[in-house]
Amino acid sequence: MAPSAYLSLRRPTEARNPQRPLENHCGEGARGDRREAAGGKTTDCGETAEEAVHKAYEALGGLDGLVTVLGGYVEGGISEVSEDDIFNMVRVNLAAHLLTVKAAVPLMKRGSIVMVTAIWGPYANWPNHVAYVASKAALSRVAETLASELLDRGIRVNVVAPGGIRHDFKPGRDWRSTRKLGDPSAPPEDIAGVIIWLLSDQSEWVNGAIIPVDGGFRLRVR
Repeated sequence: MAPSAYLSLRRPTEARNPQRPLENHCGEGARGDRREAAGGKTTDCGETAEEAVHKAYEALGGLDGLVTVLGGYVEGGISEVSEDDIFNMVRVNLAAHLLTVKAAVPLMKRGSIVMVTAIWGPYANWPNHVAYVASKAALSRVAETLASELLDRGIRVNVVAPGGIRHDFKPGRDWRSTRKLGDPSAPPEDIAGVIIWLLSDQSEWVNGAIIPVDGGFRLRVR
């Protein structure tokens, strides 16, 4: 199969309304204020996962791949973190991804799903970020379960686990010269390259995997 229609859902890195887990800021200059699909198609702010996925499906005439880049962040060890912090991290770092996948799967005949998490939880410890790490670890481990459920549907599910991601993207730049192995953060091109590979037929035998894309930074902080 040659994938042709992809949907990418992203949101800013803070917890929002738990009843609308994909809700975004819609103000001028807000990061993550659009859901982007192949061919420049976008959906509006404030939509639920089901609304966004169905709108993309109609605009693209199908859905062969899904990328979820959804998340939030809160500091705090077990003594400082609040009940709201814990539930908000679960909502935005786990539930939002699952609701998006739930909405997309019935519309996919075959294809690839890629969820973006982090090295914190599945590969590295991060003291005083207990709610964040717990939610990221949960998302990482659910990849195998989803992949096993969707085997007979011909839909692959994998997770990409980066370290820090820089917000300095510039088209056409020499991004490889901006980082070295072991750096705590990487240019977004490094992560995007792996995601594109996972969406393609070149990775068709990779399924249910958690792939660290951190240049080895996790090896410094385990």
